Amino acid sequence: MKAWQVHDWCTPDQMQWADLPVPEPGPGQVRVRVAAAALNFLDTLMIGGRYQDRPPLPFTPGCELSGTVDAVGAGASLAVGTRVCGLVPYGAFAQFACVDGADLSPVPDGVDLVSAAALPVVYGTAHHALVERGRLRNDETLLVLAAAGGVGLATVQLGRALGLRVLAAAGGTNKCTLCIEHGATQAFDYGDPSWVGQVKAITDGRGVDAVLDPVGGDYTAQALRLLAFGGRLLIVGFAAGAIPEIPANRLLLKDLSALGVVWGAWRRRNRPAAATQMTALFELWQQGAISPLVSERRPLSEAPQAIADLGARRTTGKVLLLPGVDS
Repeated sequence: MKAWQVHDWCTPDQMQWADLPVPEPGPGQVRVRVAAAALNFLDTLMIGGRYQDRPPLPFTPGCELSGTVDAVGAGASLAVGTRVCGLVPYGAFAQFACVDGADLSPVPDGVDLVSAAALPVVYGTAHHALVERGRLRNDETLLVLAAAGGVGLATVQLGRALGLRVLAAAGGTNKCTLCIEHGATQAFDYGDPSWVGQVKAITDGRGVDAVLDPVGGDYTAQALRLLAFGGRLLIVGFAAGAIPEIPANRLLLKDLSALGVVWGAWRRRNRPAAATQMTALFELWQQGAISPLVSERRPLSEAPQAIADLGARRTTGKVLLLPGVDS
């Protein structure tokens, strides 16, 4: 099979396009013929050895996929032919991947199998942030930072589906327009120095009940200023590169909470709840309440450029790599 490999911590263009043996599933695993592998920001970190989990070298990157089960290991419960999507610690940027059966969800009939690769990480993260961690109610106001990205757009859509007033912040007019198209009540260009004041004004000076923050850096400090009394800062990641220091006095004076959102680790510790979550998300998809935005479908062979574009924040929504196209 064709697969990308990382032999030493590197940049995307230094990965190697390799011919590897088709893997055999171990106990509890199934082998998936990959229909699509979805890109995530953590891919850029893992390839460079900057992610908290560092796979043994050499390894095939990629943590999110969809496809069809074509072989089953001892003790695995999924049958050959089952359409699935889900996570793998690494190994998705290949034509075949062996995955623990517990890390996969069946894809319902009527849902496009390729597009299903865009669901688990971003919508799982959004649901975990808004429901399990933030406990947002349908009369509350949510501000989403980096709202035109994968997690951002998923949170905008899901927040609207849950009855929240959703405000979006993104870089540039086009991205703000995209956020409105996907359910945001209003969108603010955080390239405009006055954007914080604009959010304050639109909330009559009160601020927002929660901020989803996948960016970090200076944006976190701005988000803290926008939180209303009793608000929640939902920390998803640090796409800006800088890990912010959160002043404890700001939390104290306004009864604020700063909450980490780690969906992957949560789901491994809460398998039944995670399965219920995925079922609920597929139901919302089938009802038309959410719909993953796949902005690009690229051949697997173009992974280095696709990953570089994601790392440089030149993408919107989800980018998918297709092993069956020009590979």
